[in-house]
Amino acid sequence: MRLLALTAAALLASASAAFAAPASVNVTVGPELQKKFEKTLGVREADVLTSDLRTAVERALAKKAAHDGARIELILTDVKPNRPTFKQLGDTPGLSFESFGVGGAAIEGRIVAADGTVSPVDYKWFETDIRQARASWVWSDAEWTFDRFARRLARGQEVAGR
Repeated sequence: MRLLALTAAALLASASAAFAAPASVNVTVGPELQKKFEKTLGVREADVLTSDLRTAVERALAKKAAHDGARIELILTDVKPNRPTFKQLGDTPGLSFESFGVGGAAIEGRIVAADGTVSPVDYKWFETDIRQARASWVWSDAEWTFDRFARRLARGQEVAGR
């Protein structure tokens, strides 16, 4: 009986160590991009994109333990929509939602590991082929960039210097 209690206590101790806290993710918008949102793209788009990036990273990290206990601070530094935003449609007469172009996103930031180690993050991807750009959503390429970044981050792949 005593052996069973000791075994159970050891198992509990190892299980609590295995379940480290998930990484906290904070996403902000860089100052130059914030000006672009205010002037051209529309302020509400900033909320949509920061939420999408945070969600993509949190979902990917929930499946892997690469950055458990870390603090991930991301800055959205550039985005290009595939289709006109609501503000662009309102500001430009004759512009249609049928218009499309190449899109993408750029992300910078840092990962502060549980032990205090800081790793830089720098990732960007923009579509270069207009034939691949006929997406149905305003932020299709940006969201694709977020998902790809999040998967690489969760696998522990180096995402600096991309």
